[in-house]
Order: sequence, then C-alpha cells, then structure tokens
Amino acid sequence: MPRYALFVFNGDPMCFIHVLLNALEMHAKGDEAKIILEGASVKLVPELVKSSNPLHTLWQKSLEAGLVEGVCKACSSKLGTLDAAREQGLTLLDEMSGHPALSTYRDRGYEVVTF
Repeated sequence: MPRYALFVFNGDPMCFIHVLLNALEMHAKGDEAKIILEGASVKLVPELVKSSNPLHTLWQKSLEAGLVEGVCKACSSKLGTLDAAREQGLTLLDEMSGHPALSTYRDRGYEVVTF
C-alpha cells in the first residue's frame, strides 16, 4: 500500500482544500495518507473548526478518518495558534528543533509531498 506524508506549508485555503481532497481520495482508495501542517498552514487551524468555514466539512472528515498527523509546534507557537491546536486535540510535532522532520516520514517509507 502506498504511503504519503502531505506536508502543508502554504496557508492559502485554496491550496489546503487540495490537500484535504487528495488525502481523502488516497484514503478511499486504500492508500495511507498523513497531513502535516507546517509553516503558514498552522494559521488555518482555528478557522477550520468554524462550521461557517467552507473547509470545515472536509477538515472534519479528515480528522474522523485519522488523516491529520499533527501540526508544527514551533510554527503554531510563533503564529499564535498553539492553543487552538491543543483545543482540537491535535498532535504537536516537534522532533526537529520544534518542527516535524521530513526524514522521519521518509525513513518510515512515506513518499513526502509538499504543498
């Protein structure tokens, strides 16, 4: 089974919708997909839980399917979304000086895709 680690650095919702759609499609086809929020994408975290947000439903589906691996602890702290990540119960990823390491996923056999 193919394994994909989708690292999202871009905080643009129009980019993030493609991450969610691709992860859900991969999952539906039996592939393993993990969404890792890094950089500016962590600013989306407090917005995605709002039912009025156009991405809310896809975000919820991704969470329910276990596709959201977590968020960068350092970026969440720096950009002011650490509390929102904690409130949602998201895993804080920090194994590389406070950031998630691409090599961790590569070493576990994931194909790393960046957005």
